[in-house]
Amino acid sequence: MAKSLVVVESPAKAKTINKFLGSDYVVKACGGHIRDLPEKELGVDIANGFRPRYVRIRGKGKIITALKAAARQTDRIFLATDPDREGEAIAWHVAQEISGNSREFQRILLHEITKSAVLKAMDNPVGLDQRKVNAQQARRILDRLVGYMVSPFLWKTVYGGLSAGRVQSVALRLICEREEEITGFIPKEYWSITASLQGQRTNPFEAQLVRIERRKADIPDEKTADSIILDLEGKAFRVWNIKRKEQKKNPPPPFTTSTLQQDAARRLNFSANKTMGIAQELYEGVDLKGQRTGLITYMRTDSTRIAMEAITSAREYIATSYGLEYVPQKPNVYPNKKGVQDAHEAIRPTSMSNEPRKIKKYLALDQYRLYELIWNRFLSCQMKPAVLDVKTIEIKADNYLFRASGST
Repeated sequence: MAKSLVVVESPAKAKTINKFLGSDYVVKACGGHIRDLPEKELGVDIANGFRPRYVRIRGKGKIITALKAAARQTDRIFLATDPDREGEAIAWHVAQEISGNSREFQRILLHEITKSAVLKAMDNPVGLDQRKVNAQQARRILDRLVGYMVSPFLWKTVYGGLSAGRVQSVALRLICEREEEITGFIPKEYWSITASLQGQRTNPFEAQLVRIERRKADIPDEKTADSIILDLEGKAFRVWNIKRKEQKKNPPPPFTTSTLQQDAARRLNFSANKTMGIAQELYEGVDLKGQRTGLITYMRTDSTRIAMEAITSAREYIATSYGLEYVPQKPNVYPNKKGVQDAHEAIRPTSMSNEPRKIKKYLALDQYRLYELIWNRFLSCQMKPAVLDVKTIEIKADNYLFRASGST
């Protein structure tokens, strides 16, 4: 008989963790939430402290039965759902369903799915965090109250099929207010003049007109622009001033959920849902040489904090792979903004031994592209700032001053 039951959310994560823990453990997946407010009624007792009434989600009966059967044959039960507010609520609902209050449950917090992280978490279980459970319940109740009570009002006053929500209604207001600003904006015409130039020993470059005599170049209409161009014809363009300065560009902080989604959209053309789906796969684990391994830390986070052992590992990798001259004297630390929950680390690789190029053959193309993006961002965040040579050239043509700038 197995000694312990471990409950996780996804079958993929269950498979990975089961390999790490061995035959003394049974690892089962609950498939996410197993209980929720009823679909066809409010499910919230407003007169009695907004008490929620939960029912089993349709289709989850077999999963609950399997969890109960496994719980009856084990000595200990570990709840290893995701280490966030939703995961805490899922753990609480699983505990309520499979044993009520008759047995003690231990909570396991897994911020990365690697063998060392799983074994460490198993050695340091905690209790259920009722504050997180209550926070999730409050959010769910608000969702239901706004959606369930406001949506019918919209059906009557606007048209059927519209929906309201705790988040979407506020977002819609922001969109409408911004649209009103756009509609009410009175455009002001302006023109700019750019000269295409080439010196005797330079490649072609462009310079923009910035001053006319000693005034800022304000060109209100096409007629003014044409008169300036006409006046410039035949004039000699001469370099008047060259300014050079050294500028440091600090590396960006490691990814949070939102910055990962933004960068993946910009660089990889991934939707937010696609990014999070692939990140979930990388977090839960992929097969590397027959060993299932989680490649990144938990991907739902608002924090830029990094564990010191991960920083040390990154600095050692940079020194070995790129040279000591790329390693800053002190580790780069990125303070969190005000209001950040900081429940989890930033998104980073779980091990510097899993270089993207070395494990590429084990990954699907999109998995590789997203993992490489996360790897590069994390590695760069622990490097020295880039040093740029910024050059600004001012060029005069009679009373007209043009300016060109660039950096290398």
